[in-house]
Amino acid sequence: MARPEQVLLLEPQHELKFRGPFSDVITTTLKLSNPTDRNVCFKVKTTAPRRYCVRPNSGIIDAGTSINVSVMLQPFEYDPNEKSKHKFMVQSMLAPPDMTDMEGVWKEAKPDELMDSKLRCVFELPAENDKTHDMESNKVMSSGLLKSESSTLSMKSMSSTLDDGEVKKVMEECKRLQMEAQRLREENKQIREDDGLRMRKSNMMSSQHSSSMAVKEEGLSVRGMALIVLFFVVGVIVGKLVL
Repeated sequence: MARPEQVLLLEPQHELKFRGPFSDVITTTLKLSNPTDRNVCFKVKTTAPRRYCVRPNSGIIDAGTSINVSVMLQPFEYDPNEKSKHKFMVQSMLAPPDMTDMEGVWKEAKPDELMDSKLRCVFELPAENDKTHDMESNKVMSSGLLKSESSTLSMKSMSSTLDDGEVKKVMEECKRLQMEAQRLREENKQIREDDGLRMRKSNMMSSQHSSSMAVKEEGLSVRGMALIVLFFVVGVIVGKLVL
């Protein structure tokens, strides 16, 4: 039994071109469009799964929308005399209205419900002056895709681990800890200011005490001299009277 005609529109239609040099990851884009009024399930398969990374490699395309599939060729030693035998197949089927388990739908699908399109891979070497530009472009695109995927996975993991109530509690706890840290910083600043004031007062009191002690010692020395002079004068007067 012949399979139904593919409802998805592929761009490109027949070939996936990868332009070297092939010492780094090379990325090309496959656009899948759904012109129908029904959602369509899709899968992207290859004859060389270890040589390519495909994101996303499966999913659902809503009616009247399209998605871009990134196909990343892993680095390898390119031989211009060797023709590429790698191929890709885009498999699709109309999504059931009450679908809840996509994997289950694929397993239960009948052969006459499946549609497919095949593309072959073509490797090209750029001109010498284009090599540097292409390498940089592929590096940026590949790193961007990997970062985006990592960010999406981490967000999904976080959202699946914490519900809204727990997230709110965590945010409130963070806010409380920030306020507590601010309060401690202000208390520490106040303590330093108080210590500085006490040290200044202590230094002033010490200075005043030293001054008063010096005045007292000076007064005592003056009194001692006055007494000595007085005793001397009295002694002289008494001596004259006796003589």
